[in-house]
Amino acid sequence: MNDYVIRVLASPSDIDPQAWNALLAAQPEPSPFMRHEYLAAMHDSGSASPERGWTPQFVTLWRGEVLEAACALYLKDHSYGEYVFDWAWANAYEQHGLAYYPKAVVAAPFTPVPGARLLARDAPSRTLLVQALVAVCKEQELSSLHLLFGADADIAACTEAGLMLRHTVQFHWTNTQPGYTNFDAFLASLSHDKRKKIRQERRKVAEAGVSFRWSRGTDISTADWDFFYRCYERTYREHGNPPYLTRDFFQRMADTLPEAWLLFVAERDGRPIATSLIALSTDAAQPLVAYGRYWGALERVDCLHFEACYYQPIAWCIAHGAVRFEGGAQGEHKMARALMPVRTTSAHWLAHPSFADAVERFLEREGAGIENYMDHLGERSPFKAT
Repeated sequence: MNDYVIRVLASPSDIDPQAWNALLAAQPEPSPFMRHEYLAAMHDSGSASPERGWTPQFVTLWRGEVLEAACALYLKDHSYGEYVFDWAWANAYEQHGLAYYPKAVVAAPFTPVPGARLLARDAPSRTLLVQALVAVCKEQELSSLHLLFGADADIAACTEAGLMLRHTVQFHWTNTQPGYTNFDAFLASLSHDKRKKIRQERRKVAEAGVSFRWSRGTDISTADWDFFYRCYERTYREHGNPPYLTRDFFQRMADTLPEAWLLFVAERDGRPIATSLIALSTDAAQPLVAYGRYWGALERVDCLHFEACYYQPIAWCIAHGAVRFEGGAQGEHKMARALMPVRTTSAHWLAHPSFADAVERFLEREGAGIENYMDHLGERSPFKAT
């Protein structure tokens, strides 16, 4: 790689935060979930750590003392917390007496949000970084490499390096240009049936005596963070699982990256009963984007989830000029709330030639199915016919 030097670093703390964040800010799609503060909190809080099956091996590309490219690489001994499902691939390896784990993943842990994964000064450096990733995987005799929810520039570099592409579908709400003037103007853009349904759902919450307040950044109190975590933890345990993220992770976010968070609290009779936590883009040079992340409730109220996780955030986005609200992975029901299907892409490299060929054939079939699915969803638009 000419005069480049590859360094594999064992922890986010081994990387200068300013250098990492400066490289991120130069990307066409900078993700707040690639901020040094976010990744360090994942590691230092024990949320994404070797003990939990996330061993960081951040790959960096240097020219002299200048950081030219970098990415967050994790060695994984499971496939939890990724949202691009490869269980069938792992099972096929096992059935043939081969080890699928450990594998390598380039991702923001537990965060299925598209954005920059390969932080590079230019396209050639990004391509070299992909080549370095494959070389690291070969050297450590790993089964595979998976770059999840990459930005367009990442996917282009992976394609050039020969990685296979896999597509999934998410649902995003988009603020029309020049932007909706208020929530009623947004409703007016929908078909009569969808507009009526949303108003009915909001009315149920209001008639149940529930009101909302929101706080952003440093205005989110410790008491509100504590209450949020109670709700978040309870929701996970109701589904039979411990939460991925620790309370310490969110405390570190409050301490080191408060500007990235927006909290909605639902109250009834003066008591908080539910919350939803929204992430926000942090680069002032880029348009404001909101990301639906976590929710939880201590009491059951009909349609409360829709109000907390969609209608309150959309109303906030309209009032504050956000260009997009990303609703997260999966969920066709989001289309009824005007979150429209968007194709997201990951890239994959498998060391075993025969399995690579089999996966490539599978991805061709799956990709055709995704295209048909997108066409089908497009025919079910909630918006008025034009």
